[in-house]
Order: sequence, then C-alpha cells, then structure tokens
Amino acid sequence: MAGFFKRKESLPSGSSDQSSDENEKSSLLSSPSSFDKAGYEGSTSDNGKPVTEKTPLKSAAGGKSEVYVDVDEFSALPEHDARVLREQVHVPEFNATLWTLYRYANRTDKILLAIGFLSSVLSGVMRPLMTVVFGNVTQTFTDLGPNGSYNTTMYNATHKDMAYISTYTDNYYNSTYKYGFEGNVTDYDFNQQISTLALYFVYIGIADIIFSYVGTFIIMDRGEVLSARIREQYLKATLRQNIGYFDRLGSGEITTRISADTILVQEGMSDKISQSITNLTTFLAALTVAFVRSYKLTFILLSVIVLIVITMTTASRYMIKYFRASLMGYSVGGTLAEEVISSVRNVQAFGAQDRLALDYDKYLAVTEKWGLKAGIALGGMIGAMWFSVYCNYSLSFWQGSRFLASGELGVNNVVSVLMAMMIGAFTSSQISPHLKQITNAIAAASKIFATIERQSAIDSCAPVGATLESVGGSIELRNVRFIYPSRPDITVLRDFSLKIPAGSTVALVGASGSGKSTIVGLIERFYKPVGGTITLDGHDINDLNVKWLRRQISLVSQEPVLFSCSIYENVAHGLIGTKYEHASELEKRALVTDALKQANAMIFIDKLPDGLDTDVGERGFLLSGGQKQRIAIARAIVSNPKILLLDEATSALDTKSEGVVQDALDKAARNRTTIVIAHRLSTIRDASMIVVMSRGAIVEMGTHNELLDKKGEYYGLVEAQQIDKLNEEKRAALLGQAEAAVDDDEKLIEMVQFPADAAEDLKLIKTKTNASVRSISSLVLAERPSRVEESYSLWQLIVSIFKFSKPEHHWMAIGGISAFINGIGYPVTSVFYANCIAAFQQNSTDPNLMRATVDRFAALFFMMAFVEGMAFVVTNGSLAYVAQRLVRRIRYTSFRQILRQDIAFFDRDENSTGALTATLSRDAQSVEGLSGATLGQILNAAVNVVAGLVLAFSVAPKIAIVCAACVPVLIGCGFFRFAMQARFEEQIKKTHAKSAAQACEAAAAIRTVVSLTREDDVWNVYHEALEEQIKVARPATNKSAILFGLSQGMGFFIMGLAFWWGSRFLRSGEYSTIQFFITFVSMIMGAQAAGIVFSFAPDMGKAQSAAANIKRLMDSIPEIDTWSGGGEVLDDVRGDIEFRDVHFRYPTRPEVPVLKGLNITVKKGQYAALVGMSGCGKSTTIALIESFYRPLAGQVLIDGQDISKLEINSYRSHLAMVQQEPVLYAGSIRDNVKLGSLQPDDITDESVIEACKQANIHDFVASLPNGYDTLCGSKGVLLSGGQKQRIAIARALIRKPKVLLLDEATSALDSESEKVVQAALDQAAKGRTTIAVAHRLSTIQNADVIYVFDNGVVCEMGTHQELLVKGGKYSELVQMQALEKTA
Repeated sequence: MAGFFKRKESLPSGSSDQSSDENEKSSLLSSPSSFDKAGYEGSTSDNGKPVTEKTPLKSAAGGKSEVYVDVDEFSALPEHDARVLREQVHVPEFNATLWTLYRYANRTDKILLAIGFLSSVLSGVMRPLMTVVFGNVTQTFTDLGPNGSYNTTMYNATHKDMAYISTYTDNYYNSTYKYGFEGNVTDYDFNQQISTLALYFVYIGIADIIFSYVGTFIIMDRGEVLSARIREQYLKATLRQNIGYFDRLGSGEITTRISADTILVQEGMSDKISQSITNLTTFLAALTVAFVRSYKLTFILLSVIVLIVITMTTASRYMIKYFRASLMGYSVGGTLAEEVISSVRNVQAFGAQDRLALDYDKYLAVTEKWGLKAGIALGGMIGAMWFSVYCNYSLSFWQGSRFLASGELGVNNVVSVLMAMMIGAFTSSQISPHLKQITNAIAAASKIFATIERQSAIDSCAPVGATLESVGGSIELRNVRFIYPSRPDITVLRDFSLKIPAGSTVALVGASGSGKSTIVGLIERFYKPVGGTITLDGHDINDLNVKWLRRQISLVSQEPVLFSCSIYENVAHGLIGTKYEHASELEKRALVTDALKQANAMIFIDKLPDGLDTDVGERGFLLSGGQKQRIAIARAIVSNPKILLLDEATSALDTKSEGVVQDALDKAARNRTTIVIAHRLSTIRDASMIVVMSRGAIVEMGTHNELLDKKGEYYGLVEAQQIDKLNEEKRAALLGQAEAAVDDDEKLIEMVQFPADAAEDLKLIKTKTNASVRSISSLVLAERPSRVEESYSLWQLIVSIFKFSKPEHHWMAIGGISAFINGIGYPVTSVFYANCIAAFQQNSTDPNLMRATVDRFAALFFMMAFVEGMAFVVTNGSLAYVAQRLVRRIRYTSFRQILRQDIAFFDRDENSTGALTATLSRDAQSVEGLSGATLGQILNAAVNVVAGLVLAFSVAPKIAIVCAACVPVLIGCGFFRFAMQARFEEQIKKTHAKSAAQACEAAAAIRTVVSLTREDDVWNVYHEALEEQIKVARPATNKSAILFGLSQGMGFFIMGLAFWWGSRFLRSGEYSTIQFFITFVSMIMGAQAAGIVFSFAPDMGKAQSAAANIKRLMDSIPEIDTWSGGGEVLDDVRGDIEFRDVHFRYPTRPEVPVLKGLNITVKKGQYAALVGMSGCGKSTTIALIESFYRPLAGQVLIDGQDISKLEINSYRSHLAMVQQEPVLYAGSIRDNVKLGSLQPDDITDESVIEACKQANIHDFVASLPNGYDTLCGSKGVLLSGGQKQRIAIARALIRKPKVLLLDEATSALDSESEKVVQAALDQAAKGRTTIAVAHRLSTIQNADVIYVFDNGVVCEMGTHQELLVKGGKYSELVQMQALEKTA
C-alpha cells in the first residue's frame, strides 16, 4: 500500500543487477494495493496478472521485464537543495561477505573463534584419516586370497591358475568363499592386525568427539554473542539516523531486521559455519590423503571435483541474489504488518481485516516468488553435486582398476584414494544445505550493515559540535526555507523569519499544514532546512552538538508517546542528560512526584493500586489520552529545561485538567523560552506574542488583545471557538425555570440511571451489590477461569503443519518419492562397492576379469549418477515449492488470525506489536528452516538409515545385529539434542520477543526517543535483554555440543566394531568379502546419515517451537469473534444506543474499576456529547459501543437489542469511528479514505472527493502535485496532525454510518478547519446517531444532550444551556474555556 514517486520503464536484461536494493524496495512499495479476493491460491492484481509479476524484482532473473523503477525525485530542485534532501534519505548499498559477519569480534572472540575453527578443522580431518586405516584393513582382507568356486556369465569359462580353480556366475550374494593362507599369517597375527586397526578407529572417534564438541560449542556460543553485538550495533545505528530516514522506512522493517534477519545472520555464523568448515576440511583433507596415496589417480578424479566447485560457486551467486530479493519483499510486508497490528482498534472498527491481510499477502507473494527461485537454484546445485559424486565413484573404480591391474598401485592405495574421494564428494554434497543458511545470512547482513554504515545527516550520537557554557534561550529563524525530504515537490516554509526573545512565550497558530510543527522539528534538528539559518543565542544550531542541543529543549508532542514501563520510569526519562540523571532513587522520585503534581496527574495516579509503579502498557494504551498527555507534560517539565516546545500539549485534556495543567505550564514557562502550538486558543491568551501562520508564512503577530483589536485572521479564529454565552434576557427567563429545570434534571438522571424497563432485570444484581461489600465487577471476575497456555505433543504439531500444506500434498508426495530414491542410493552403492572390492581380490589371478567386473559396476555407478542427480533436483525443487507456499500460508493465516483476536488479546504484555510482528517473521522462517533442501536431506538420510539396516540384516545379520546395537545410542544422542533444543527454543523465544518489542517500540517512537536523548538508555536496556538471552543460551549450547560430539564420534566406534567383529566371520568363511563390505558400507553410511539427521537438531528445535506458537495462535478463539458468523443480523438499524447499569474493568487491570453502573440513553438522530475529566470512562464508553470489549455486568443496547447477541461484523458495519489519535496507513490518500467503505472496490473517485469535501480536506489534497495519489507515509508521517485527522473523518463519512462515534475527532484541527469540519459533522450527524467525546466544549455546545462523566457514572446531563443554568461541573468547565479579552 505504500510507495514513492515512480515512472514506468522497460528494463533490458540484467539491468536489475545494477539497480540498488533501495530502488527495488521503493518499487515494491509502489505496487498496487488492490488484491483479488477470489482466492488465496491464485492471488492476482486488479489487472488480472499475477501479483508477483507486478514487482520490480522480476527483472533480477534476467530477461526483459516491465518494472517500476525509482527516479531521482530531487532532480527538479536546485543542486544545493537536492544535495541537502538527498543526504537525509539516501542509504548506500553494502555488499556483505562471510568475514563481515565477524567484524565485531574482539581479541578474546578471535582467539576463541580460532580455537573453534581449528577444532572444526581437526574434526574434519578425522574422516579422511579414517580412509588410511580403512585402506589398510581392506588390504589385510584382500591379502587373504579366495579358495573357492564362483561362476560368471561374463566369461562362461573355467580358469585354472596355480592353486585356484574358479567358476564365476553373476550370483554375487550367495557366493561362498574359503580362505587359505599362502604365507606365515597365523590366526593370532591376523587378529592382532585387525584389533590394532580397529583401535585406530576408536582413537579417531574419541578425537572427533572432543574436536566436534569444542568446535561446535565455541562457534555456536560466539555466534550468539556476535549476533547480539550486530543487533546492538544495528539498533545503535538506527537510533542515530536523522528523522528523514524514518520517513522512508517503516518501524516494522526495523523490527523484521532486528528480530528475523539477525537470526538468519546468527545461524549463518554459528553451527552452520562450523558444519561447513568441518565438511570443507574433510573434503580438502580427503584430497590430501588421496594425493599422498596416488597423485595420478587423484588428478584424474579432480575433474569431477572441479565440476562440484564450479556448480557451488555459480549456484551460490544466484542464491544470494534471490534470497536478498526475497528478504526485501518481506521487509516491506513486515512494515505493513507492524502498522496494521499497532492500529488494530481502527482496523476492527472499519472491518478492514481481510482487505489489509490481502495487501500483506501481496508482499508475501513477492517473498514466495524469490524464495522459490532460490530453492530451485539450490536444488539444481544439489542435483549437480550428487551427479558429480556418483560420477566420481564411477571414475574412481574404473581408473583405479587399471592402476591396480598394471601393478602401479596396491589395493590399500586404491581403496584409500577411492574412500577418500568418496568421503570428499559425500561431504561436499553436505555443504549445500548449510550453504543455503550462510548465503541467507550474507544476504540479510547486507541490509543490516547498510544501515550500520550509513552516515546520518544529523547524527545525535556524534561527539562533534560546540556546547555553550550557559543558555539564555533566544531563538531566531532567519530566511528559513524548508522542504520535507519525503515530499520534495512541496515547499513548506518560504523565507520564514521569526525572532523569539529569551524567556518569552510565543504561540504559533494557524491552519493545519501551515508549518507550525515543522518549526518545532527544525528547532529540535529533526530535519535540515534547505536555506536560511536557525540560531540559539546567536549561534547557528548546525554548529552545536546535537545531543547537547536537544537536552536544552523539552518537547511535548501532539500525540504523546509513552514507553512500556512504569509511570515513574516514563517521567524519569525526562531527567536524562541532567545533573539528576544519576541521582539517588529517593531524590528522583521526589522530582517525578512534583512534576506529576504540576501536571495534575497525581489525581488519577493515587487511585491506581501500584501508584507510580503502575505499568502503562505498550504506547501507554492502558491510560486514556488525557492521562498520557499529563504524564508526557510531567516528563517535559521534570528537567526544568531552558526551552519548552509544546505542540498541542493540552489537546487531549479535559477542561478542568487543562486549566490546572495550563497554569502549571504558565508557571513552568517563566524565565524560559516557550514555543506553544495550539488550536485551542484559550490556552495561549497569556502568550508574550502570538504568531498567526498560513502556508508557511507569517500573516500577523501580536498579543491576544492586540490581535483581537485588529479583527484580522486571529479574531476570526477566536470567534470560531467562542462558546455561546447566554444573554441576560435568556438567562433571566431560564432562571425563572431553574428550580423546575433542576428538579426535572434530577428526575431525568434518576430515570437514566435506573430505567423502568430494566428495573426487574437489575433487581437481583442490585440486591447482591447491597448485600456484599464486593462490587459487581469483582464478583464477575472472581467467577472467570484463569487463562491456561496450551501445550502440544510433537505429533500434534506435525499434523498441524501437514494440514497447512494440504494443497501441496501432491508436491510433497513427489518430493517424498524422489527423497526415497535419493535415500536408497547409498545402500545400492554399498552393493556396487562391495562387488568392486571383491573383484580387486582377483587382480593377482585374473586382472582382465577384475577389470571387466569393475567396468560393469563403474557403468552402473554412472547410470546412478543420472538417476540420483535428477531425483535430487526433483526432491529439492518440489520441497522448495512446498516450503515457500507453506511459509506464505503460515504468515498470511497467522496475520489474519492475529487480526481476528479481540482487543483484550492485544492489551496483554506478551502480545505487543513488536512481539507479534517478530513472531510473524520468525516462526514461519523457523518452519522454513526445516523444509526445502533441509527436509530433503533429512528424508534422504532417514531412508538411508532404514534401507541400510534392512540390507545389512538381509545380507549378514550376525555382523549387522552387533553394529545395529550401537545405532540407537547414536540416534539417542541426536534425539536428546533435538528435545533439549526444542525446550531451549521456548526459553529463547521469550527473551527474543522481549528484546524485539523494545527495539520496535524505540523505532516506532523515534521522535520521542531522540528528543529525550534516550538513545543510550534504549541501547542499554536492549543490551541487558540480549545479555540475559546469552546467559540463557549458553548452558543449552553446551549440552547440545556434547550430544553432537558424541553422535559424530559414534560413527567411528561402529566402524571399528564392524571391522573387528566382521573379520571373525570373514576369516571363518561364514561371510564372504562381498557380504562383509555390503553390510559394512550400508551400516556406516546409515550411521553417518543418522548423524546428519540430528545435525539439524537446532533447526528441528526451532521448528517445533515455532509450530507450537503457530498452533497456539490458530487455536485461539476470541470472546468477540469476527469469524464466528453467529448472532442476529439487524435488517434495519435506527441508531438508538443505551447503556444499562454497565460495569467494566480492563482485562489487563482488573483491580481498577472504570465504569461503575453507567446508564445513558441516546435516541435515533440525537447528537450526544460525553465530557468529563480524563480517565473517567468516556473513551471506554466508545470502545464498548464498538464492541471492543464486553461489559462485566449490565448491557449495551442498539435499538433495544443487546449488542453482544448480534453478529459482530454486521453490527460494526453500521458504525464509524474517528479516534483521538488518527491512524493512517502507508498508502495513498485515496486508499486511506476508501478503507472506510464497506465495498471499497465499488467506491468511485467522486464518492472519495465528496467525503473529503465534507471533511474540509479536498482543497488541500487537490493542491498537491499527485492529488489523491499522494502517499501518506508510514503511519501518515508525511501529513500534519490536522491533515491526518481530516482524512480520518473523510474515511468515517464515506462509510455512511447509522451511528457516528467521535473520540476527540477535531482535537488536532485549527480553529478555522474545526469550524468547517464541525459544521460538516453537524451536517453528517443529521439522520444518524452521533456520540462525541470532547474536551473542547465549543464543538459540542449544539449537542442534543450532554452527559458529564465523573468516576465512571453520569453526574449531570442536559443541553448546553440547561447545564450552564444549573451551575455545576459543566458550568465550571465552560468558564475555564472562556476567550474574552484578558485584563
């Protein structure tokens, strides 16, 4: 749904390689937002073409493609302006390498890594060393010549040679052999020789256990440590970037990078690199052994090895390219997911879950496409490598038999070379699955390090810049010209000049979008102006240290941001950089308490059970808007700053709080420079100077009284906000009726509090209440069962994931059949191998016969090369397709399931936006880690084990049974490693979620973080979370490495046992050479395969943990379920809203009562206003009408029907809501307005324009170069608060609702816009029920009925004038907002 300004071009082949990742991402963002709902499987764009073909990444595969490319959007500007704007948004490309991953290793790390790498190298040397022993054992066996008869159809002849008479047949399995001895080899000598050689296997096994353990533990542990440092450096680099960078980048992308991409990096630099080093060393050591034994034969066999190297090099290049494209696609989707989850109330209110899920799926389609291409490239590489492996076997035996026949080599040399090359080829094929993870890591690291390497245009962490000994606070803007980097075609300020004397209070007023907040952003150095200068006490702020400058300034933003910690900690953040930062806890608490008293916040804090230590929840969602703003004000004034910037600081406060807080701010403003932006003009009457702005220029300046006398722009704004006063005659007339009015009012309240028709229903409840000290809410909560987290068996999880892949079951079957063919390759190889070894025994008697036999089996090996090569391509290709479809389906379904949950789900700490966004990315990725090539490898190995055991038992059961007894030990090591890894993943998930949530929170609130200079504080908190993560991981890594070492060494023990035990049967003649070697090779290869299966234990553990999370989410059925379809559907809604004795407490804070028996009635077509102190339950009332929550007791009714019994989607379709903090998404203005419609595809541009005209935003949109196609940016960051609010109102009006809910809907509007929008809302309210929450009382003075809330109940009700006559709470609020001339 997002994008930058593009032109459409046709790119020639290969041109995409030259385009930067930033261009590709920008193009991704510009993809059309519409998505065909006809089916998930065939996702299409609105022109009917596959969605994936609309992406720019298509050209990366080569060929000519029509794509969207980035153009230089600054090219139309003067060179100086273009350079200033470009440096604020440009991200240079970074090409990471494997060594880049270790760039943060210190000396200790390097020493440990050297030990780890050396251990992995030595572990890799063990197998090639084994081939020397193996060759000597084979020589010992072949030195015992055969003394028996066999037949062969090849020769059909009888040969007599010395003492041997042999008749050969092709019945190799049932041949019998008798061994005689031609020398002085006694039984004792033979047994001694075999025992000695068997012991060598034991020694090699012990060494491999030690080296495998040391290498795996050190490299995995350092991988955890170094990946944590990369995370820290990425967050640090992100926090120091200028704000223009974030205008282009969504916080969801940052979350994806820090939670998912860094895990990819960690996997690539820990156990995967350890395995790769071991396998690579085995390959090189095998070559070395082969060269030592016979350089001629080795050189001949190198031709195949060269083919393997070329294949790996070429394929890895494409894999990195495709993986990068896949990651890029999801990073944009992650941003959309973060935006949607963070605004889930808005999404559910407008029923936009499915539409936004389909938009999210559009980016998943891109990820799937490139992930599949990468999988196919990997499958091609694996197929080519296995083709090479079998060709190597064929060439080895074919050429080896010739050297043997010529007498140039002995059997031990030939077998050692053959075994070495076999092992080298085998291990080289094992590198490919790990290579996928390493290439993934390098691709992910490229994006991470691009941010780390980026030089911020305004670096808040740089030590450069001057600091002043003392600050007076004089600010001057001189001929300032400003353009937002993300919207280069609009000049916001034009030669703007303003002088603000030290210690004065200057108010900026004017229409939304006139540049008021821009001035605040420039003073805070969020952006760079393209012209002019800004000075502090005569010093250009560009020459001052950024962090020092920001510490002289306190900012309260229009939309206050609180962090997920306690109230005390939130306010204490304001002390960062002051002399009190490291003060004692007692002193800091005193300062915080004092600041909260000044901000009138202690009134509600004292009522909270935990007081100052109450957790505010993610983004402060557990508090009302007014409560959040008061805490933000306390945070600003606690440091006693030299400069105070108030950007609509009191817009969310009720009138009474505003009066108290304004008085505190007025006191705080003394002796310091204060810049106030305000739409509520009652807050700036006492300002030293009021500056009226329009379109980036000053229209008029003066004091409140001076500007009223001028009767210019300001006078018009004041008039627009003036609350109608009762004239004396009207007052006198009303006073005569006052007593009756009051009596009637009291009766009315009594009637509303206890409606007659509800009396019977409530009688029982009321009796209970009177009879018990406990409240109704407490009684209801006590009866509710506590939430229990489900646990699942491994089988349940396998079945669950299998069901996800149901549409691809035929592809899974193809992949499974191909994997079976792959798996039986080595058992078949053992048959061929054994026959070739047996044939070598005939070299001394009949070299020609030996060569003929070996040639036959060499041809069979060559045939197998084609069969196995094709089977591997099919296996990996089909399973890669299944894996990518599975990942896409998991992410899409999980996203929809998340949006299905009720609001109470999102209120819980573990379900923060950051945690859920990270879960979407990480869990599907973990499941993918056990699919595709990895799953193919596991299936292959499993078949290998089973087929090898079956073959061994059928050929030589007495040897097989002893060797097989060791296999359970080997498998047990792997299984325990897997089980332990699964438990470990559950632990690590919690710490990962915690750290990811902290990083996401900081990125989403970057303006607040940098204005508070919290960069170091955020980093320290994140660092501590990662340190905890490392401590949790280390014991599990140690156990995992021990088990892995044991599983590796067991293979050598089995070899030694097999030779030692088998030699006895061989010597006795019970089993032939062929039978022994078939059994031996099939068992050994099976043991190695079992080791390979469980080398993926970490991936299995992650996949099990991820599958459990996914199933837990899928099984979560919310109380308020938008998917249920149950409930009554109202055919005709009038719009009567009623609350009957409603009691309510938020599920996450059940100890705090919010509504305590609320009763209100709003008739069809009425305009009802809710007013009162912040936190008294007004916004909660709106949430209950929207059915975000269910009351604990009582009923909410529409047209006399309990809304809890209605079909939720149908019910919400009759409502529209405009929130206090407007939510826009990273799409065009048109997309955002259409999102409010029930049928957006049927909405015409005329309807959009009409809605925007009603909301007074059309003229502004029409003035933009791209009109309704103008992008709003992530969370609407490219628009001012007032512009966002008006677009949100247009989105509500296009819905044509029966009930309109306005929660401070005009709080962000300037007076002029507010007057027009209010008139539009008044007009829109005709014929529909409207319920408005308002603090600015001028907006609701024409309401049909005004309910004054206090402490969760209605304390007064009536019209504006009736309540004024009564002279109660409402009258006090009105007096506080009076705007007459000041004395």
